[in-house]
This record gives sequence, structure tokens and C-alpha cells, in this order.
Amino acid sequence: MTKRFRNWALLSILTSTLVFPVAKAQDRRIISEPVAPHTVCDRPVPSGKQDTAMLQDAIDQCPSGAAVYLARGEFRSGPLEMKSGVTLWVGRGARLIAIPEPAAYDKGLGQCGRIAEKGDGCRPFISFSKTRGGGIYGEGVIDGQGGTLIAGSAETWWQLARRAQAQGGNQNAPRLIQIDHAQDITLSGVTLRNAPNFHIAMNRGEGATFWGLTIDTPADARNTDGIDVGASQDVTITHSLIRTGDDNVAIKAGDNGSSSRISIIDNYFGSGHGMSIGREVNSGVRDILVRNLTLDGTTSGLRIKSDVSRGGLVEGVTYEYVCLRGNRWPVSFDAKYDPQARGTRIPVYRQILLRHVHGDTGVLLMRGLDEGHALDVTLEDVRFASSATWQVEHAKVTANHADVSPPLPGRAAEPLQRGSEVCSGAFRDGKR
Repeated sequence: MTKRFRNWALLSILTSTLVFPVAKAQDRRIISEPVAPHTVCDRPVPSGKQDTAMLQDAIDQCPSGAAVYLARGEFRSGPLEMKSGVTLWVGRGARLIAIPEPAAYDKGLGQCGRIAEKGDGCRPFISFSKTRGGGIYGEGVIDGQGGTLIAGSAETWWQLARRAQAQGGNQNAPRLIQIDHAQDITLSGVTLRNAPNFHIAMNRGEGATFWGLTIDTPADARNTDGIDVGASQDVTITHSLIRTGDDNVAIKAGDNGSSSRISIIDNYFGSGHGMSIGREVNSGVRDILVRNLTLDGTTSGLRIKSDVSRGGLVEGVTYEYVCLRGNRWPVSFDAKYDPQARGTRIPVYRQILLRHVHGDTGVLLMRGLDEGHALDVTLEDVRFASSATWQVEHAKVTANHADVSPPLPGRAAEPLQRGSEVCSGAFRDGKR
């Protein structure tokens, strides 16, 4: 973990309640810092072998509102299914380790740990399915062992993913945490490490809080998205540090439904593919607030990606107080993400606002599908180094051009105002 990453962690949790100015684009709930459960129902002790049955029984027997507390030690487990209202409390010094055995996660078709046409052959390590309340709390570690050799194989989960990429197939690897058709789920404080696939994937969720998480996985670990939010509403991701091998955060809206009212506040992203919306947005994404975000060394920074195969309406997205450093594409709003895509699902991006967005060099891309479906973007105090380059195509850009640097195509350079240095002032480390 880099010094900057560690130092930001010390500053990351400073407020107990998130209070936003009135804004349309955000989680509608009032969010407070999660607190430890008042009641502990069980304190399992690691056996030194597999602890799956013991942990699952503790969860099943725990009453709503209470927690299963893991103290110091290493707990090795296969898939665990959470119960409504129950919290898994991973204490400081505890490690919950996912065993690297495909048979334990297989859905019954023998596909887990293999490359196939589809990639949904594994159960997740921890699942919240049709539950309400509860979650995961604590200062311990949940380790997916993505870089450990798979049982009965000469490769790791991540090597399986790279081989699938080379062969044009899909790896079947377990996600670390899956939230599916669930309500009011809270994850707080824990470190998620080395997921074989996505770290957190959410589908059709209503009300979720991710507070003070550390997600830390190597930059070359393929398909290890930090937090994926799909077909969900009223979600807050805050005070978290995310460094991974794919999208740090991704908001999606495929055939399962739209995503809306999502807040990403006071976060730090290290390596990864950035703050993404898409690729699938065919059911619509709206009312998204990204505030006080630092992206250090992500390949893309602020990204909206889609094409005519999975496109739809993306509207009401606000990015403000964002610091971008060492990004290849600090801004990438692209309705032609795959220029070879075919289909009739037209991507339309409108009411996109960048306010107080500062960075250094890189490509600043804003590309709509055509003039009939142009991007609608507003820029307020958007400043990058003079070596940054704009690529603008089929975009309607509203801006005070003295407030934008380098100048947009067709505009002469304007003198910089005092105080406009890259990532200057109070939000250079993701904080106002």
C-alpha cells in the first residue's frame, strides 16, 4: 500500500453524518456513519480447517439486529449466505478467507473454475439474497485469494481470467460479495482484498451504504471491479479507498432495470479504470452525484461508456470537486465505446455537469453518437495542464471559456485565474 494511500486513510473518516446541499442527483436517505451492533449472538473460533458449516450455522441462528463476531484468527470458508437483519462483524485481527476450491462455489453444472461461453457458473463467497437489513462491519479483512492457485489447477483465478480473455471466452470465478434483490444493506470499515472476480456486485438493491471500505487488489487482476451497482436506487459510497484491476466503481443499468439516486462522496481511487457509468445503460441511469473524489493513476478518470448495442439515457450526473492525477483519459464520455457495435439501443447523455474538476495531462474525450444524439455537457471551473488535449465530437458544451483550460477546440487560450492550479486547495486529496 503506498504512503499516499495510507495517509489518505487516516483522513478519510472525519464526519459522522453526510449533509449535502439540496441537490436532485443523490441518495435520498440521510446517511450517518455506521456503528457497531449492540448485540453479539455468537463468537466463533477458527478451527484451523474449513469453517464453512460453523459460520453458516452461526449466521442462521443469529436473531435479526445482532452480529456474528469474528475475533482474531484466520477463518477459512466456502460460500456464506447472509440472513435478514444479521451483521457479520469481522474484528480487528480477523481474516475471513475464501477457499480456492471451485467445487465449493459451483452452481451444479461443473462450470466454476472453467472457461465457457457464459461466466455465471459460480456462487459468490458472501451473498445477500432477498434480505433486508444487516451487512458486514468491522476492521478485519475478507480475502478472496484471487492470486492463489485454484485447487486441482496450475493457475490462479486471475490467471484463469487472463486465459479467458486470450481465448475469447468468459472465466467462471466467484464474486466476493453479491447483493441481490436486497434492501438496507450496510458494509462498513472492512478491507476487501484479492477478489477472484468483482469485489462487490449489487443488483436490484434498494438502499445500500458502503462506508469506510478499503478495497485493495493488484492493478493487473482482471475483472476485479471494486463496487458495481446495477438496477439499484438510493446508494451511497463514501469515505472509501479503492484500488483494483478494473472499474473502481461502476454504475450499470442493463435489462434488469434502471439505476438512480446514487452518491459517491469523499473517496480516493488508486489504480483501476476509474469512476464509470456503463457499458450497459439500456434501462437508464439518472441522478448521480460524484463529489470530493481523488483519482490517482487510474487509466480512465470520469467515464461514461456505451454504444448502440447497450445504450440508453444517462442524465442528471454531477461531478464536483474532483482531482485527477496520472490518468490516460481523465474525462471519457463516449457514446461509441465500441465503434464496431451494432444495434438500436441509442446512447444519449444529457445534463452532465463538471464543476471544480482539476487534473494534469491526458486525453479529455467527449464523443456523442451523432448530431441528432449529441452529448449535453456543462463545464464550470474545469482545468487541466496545457499538455492535456480535448477530443470533442457531436457534443453540445456549455461553458464560460475563461473557466476552462486548456481551451476547447476552436477557442483561443484564456489567461488562468489565481488559485486555479491543478488539484489546488482543499480538495486536492479528495477533501473539500
